[in-house]
Order: sequence, then C-alpha cells, then structure tokens
Amino acid sequence: MSSGVVFPRTDASILADDGDALNFCSTCAFSQACLSEGMDKASLMDLHVLVEHVGPLKPGDHVFREGDRFDAIAAVRAGTVKTYVTDRDGREQVLGFHLPGEVIGLNAIHGEHYPCNAVALDTVMLCRFSFPRIALLATRLPNLQQQLFRLMSRDIGVASLFAGDHSADERMAAFLIGLSRRLASRGFSPRRFQLTMSRTDIANYLRQAPETVSRVLRRFERDGLVQIKQRDVEIVDLPRLEAIALAVLRH
Repeated sequence: MSSGVVFPRTDASILADDGDALNFCSTCAFSQACLSEGMDKASLMDLHVLVEHVGPLKPGDHVFREGDRFDAIAAVRAGTVKTYVTDRDGREQVLGFHLPGEVIGLNAIHGEHYPCNAVALDTVMLCRFSFPRIALLATRLPNLQQQLFRLMSRDIGVASLFAGDHSADERMAAFLIGLSRRLASRGFSPRRFQLTMSRTDIANYLRQAPETVSRVLRRFERDGLVQIKQRDVEIVDLPRLEAIALAVLRH
C-alpha cells in the first residue's frame, strides 16, 4: 500500500438544495442521467446523499496513488486532474487530463486497487462517490447505470485515441479539438480556454518530444489556426483545425 491520500475527506455536505428541489451542479458528470431523464425527487435524494465534496486540492496534491485501495470514484467539479503511471526507472507516462464534469477512478473498477496516480494540476474540487454504494443504487436506477456505462465507454475510447500512427500535426490538432469539445459540452467556450497542463505533460501524453509540441504550436499560430499567449489558447480557425484532427478523432 502506498502512502498517498485516497480522496482526502471533508465534512459531507449537500450538493445543492433550494428547500424544495435539488439542483445539481451544471458540471456534474451525472446531471444528464438525473435531470434530462426526469428522475423523481426520491431518486435525486438517493443519489444526492452519496455525494461528498472534497477540496480544494492544491497543485501537486494527489487524489490517489497507484496501489491505493479502490473504494470510490470522483467527479471533477473544478480544475484539472492528471492521471499517470511511473515505470521502474521513474519515467512518467501521462494517461489523461480530466476536466470539470469528468470522472476519475473508473479504471479501478475491475480490481481492488487504483492502477494509476491522479494529481491536481491547479486548484481542484471534487465530488466523491462511494463506489459500492453508487453501484448498489444503480441496480434500481437504470438511468444512473447507463450513465456509468457511458462514462466507462468514453474512458476506453479516449485511452485508444493516440494509439495509431498519426503525424505530430494530427495529434496536436486532435488534442486541442478534444479539449474544445469537452469544454463546450459543459457550457464553456469551445474557442477560448487555458492549457492547465504543462507543454512537457502534453508532449508526454501525445507521445512526442516537448520541442515537437512547441514547434507544431508555433506553426499552427503562423498558419492562422490558433493564437497562444502563455497558457491561454484561442482557436481562430475551428473548421481547419477539425479537418487536421479528423484522422485521429474519426468524426
């Protein structure tokens, strides 16, 4: 067992309650299952009592470490969480970046321990769900069960995105378009956002050298596809960038 902290706990608190109806966070990973499918008040309350707010976590704080015992999944409410593994020589391999509304810990469901590390890249707030309890609740709430399956399927799809033989331009375009679409799905701007991860982390994730990432971003700027100021990104020509990303994203 590692010495890492598994989902640091705060006092359990309600997600939201206006005294008459439960209003879930707009970025909640389960909001679609709850609200668009018309869950009744009792069903919402059943899910609501499982939620525990965690945070704020500071940059560099670990949510969990590889080998920690699995007992919960968590939805990112604010900030960005990086997942990664480290080989025997201490080399890091970035597995993904998790944004508000996305879930971490799903890849631990098949085993009893987390197979990777999860670390906050900036100030992070989480909603923690006891997995044994939410799995039990899902057996009688089909919409919740379907949402869990959708989240797991998305994780599998994202993990395989950069497995093919793609060019550096295609990989970077797919990375930017992927971020754009994920943020847009949660109500954020699809064209203007901040890269909360370092260029080194991006390069690691895309399986490229850091200098390659910098070179491609400079070329994208020169070609009028994007504008970048430090970590702030503006996608100037979304259709052209999507066309370059098509080989990786496939749609």
